[in-house]
Amino acid sequence: MGDLGVAVVIEDDVDVRNLLDAVLQQAGFEVHSAGTGRDGVDVARQRQANVITLDVGLPDIDGFEVLRRIRQFSDAYIVMLTGRDEELDTITALQGGADDYIVKPFRPRELRARISAMLRRPRVAGGEAPASTAAESGAGSTSGAASAAASRRGSVLQHNGLALDTETRTVALRGTPLGLTRSEFDLLHELLRGTGAVRTRADLVRVVRGEYYGEDTYISEADERAVEVHIGNLRRKLREDPQDPRWLVTVRGVGYRLAPKRAE
Repeated sequence: MGDLGVAVVIEDDVDVRNLLDAVLQQAGFEVHSAGTGRDGVDVARQRQANVITLDVGLPDIDGFEVLRRIRQFSDAYIVMLTGRDEELDTITALQGGADDYIVKPFRPRELRARISAMLRRPRVAGGEAPASTAAESGAGSTSGAASAAASRRGSVLQHNGLALDTETRTVALRGTPLGLTRSEFDLLHELLRGTGAVRTRADLVRVVRGEYYGEDTYISEADERAVEVHIGNLRRKLREDPQDPRWLVTVRGVGYRLAPKRAE
């Protein structure tokens, strides 16, 4: 096995498949490939993949169906690759459980950087809730003052019944664990630690992308759309009321901020 584990490439174009094989091998993965969706599902299952690159346009079943099948048995990091830069494809991929979405032609260096960023920030553990997830006290007001937004207890950030532990990378809502993706966890962490400060969509793209996206890096509309999808997924998992948000507030035309703290 490679130093970074097993990578599976599911791609029908031979030239692109060979390029992906080379990029991932150079990065330190043991790489296995498949040219069809059904074969890709089998390889991912047999090899217990850590990372998967998945083409959307496959000759037998499309990449979205492959994604659905793989997610039934694997929590591998999955990067979707496609020749189409369409918002619906991005939304479908991310809501289906993909970790990232790259439009062809892609830059090998960018693919490696995105995968490296994912591996440095592992998935949220799915086990027990953090020990410090007791309900917050009634202290605090509904005035919306930023200074009252998030209270810290050691490694735990708490806000309106939500507790995020940065050490165990777990999140619980009133003691019940939430299953978040890496990107969802990182975005929620950024907003919680911002204690009410507005984070632009570009700021949040850099949170998701990691060090590869520096201050001078161009942020595309597709990047910002992906953040919007992640925020939408977070709201759904939190069962957020869009008319009366407890955690995530949209700042129209700018980005997002943490909702005011409430008396519990």
